[in-house]
Order: sequence, then structure tokens, then C-alpha cells
Amino acid sequence: MMQISESYNQKNSLFNTMNRFIGAVNNMDQTVMVPSLLRDVPLDEAEDVKTPKTATNGSAFLHQDGNMYGSYVLLKSIRNDIEWGVFQGDERRKEKVGVAEVSQEDDLEKQFHFHLNGLHTVLSKLTLKADSLTTRYKEEIGCRN
Repeated sequence: MMQISESYNQKNSLFNTMNRFIGAVNNMDQTVMVPSLLRDVPLDEAEDVKTPKTATNGSAFLHQDGNMYGSYVLLKSIRNDIEWGVFQGDERRKEKVGVAEVSQEDDLEKQFHFHLNGLHTVLSKLTLKADSLTTRYKEEIGCRN
């Protein structure tokens, strides 16, 4: 009984969300054999019913090129950042000095939960985007699985 409860809670863990996203992008990457074919395929947000069409939901950055190729490259880049890490320059380290550092220490737990929730939400949306792109690619090349 305890194990069922634990696995249900683990379903929404950040680790599992990252794994689902990485799995979706890996599936997309293995499915899309000729990425350049995506250059002429416009993004169709009508299929993505679960993602609201507001500029604040983070989907605006997926429209930067206006085609599926831009989304494909972006999703792969984010996957690589998750798997290999992001290098931070000296600018980021310089921001954490003096008074700013003291005020940040006061509410680290609040900031952690805020960013954890945001990361979970963004990764879930990106996973849906990768799955949608994979499905659209299959439709474009005539593979109806």
C-alpha cells in the first residue's frame, strides 16, 4: 500500500518530469530522420489543445522561427542543457554579492519551490511540444502509427 502511494507521488517529481521530457525529445530525435524537412512545415498550435495560447505561457519562444525546425532545434538544445549542464559566466556570479545575497538567503526555500514549480510546468509543456512535433513529422512523411 505504501509503495502505491509513493509511486503516485513520484509521478510528479522533477526527476520524472525531466526523464519524460528527455524521453520525448529522444523519441523525436530518433523519429525525425531528416530535420531539414521541418523547415517548410509551419507550426500548427490547433493540435496542441492542452497548451493555452497566451504569450506568458512560454510557448512564444517556440515560435521564433515560425516553423517546426526551430522548435526541433530548441527542444534538442534544452535536452542537452539538462543532460550536460549549463555553463554560467562570471556575470551570474557577480550578481550574488552584498545586500542581494543576504536577501536571497532569507527566502531560499520560497525561491526553490517557486523555481521548482516553474521548471516542472515548463518541462511538461516542452514534453507535449516534443510529442506533438514527433506526431506532426510522422504525418508529414506519411507514417500513420
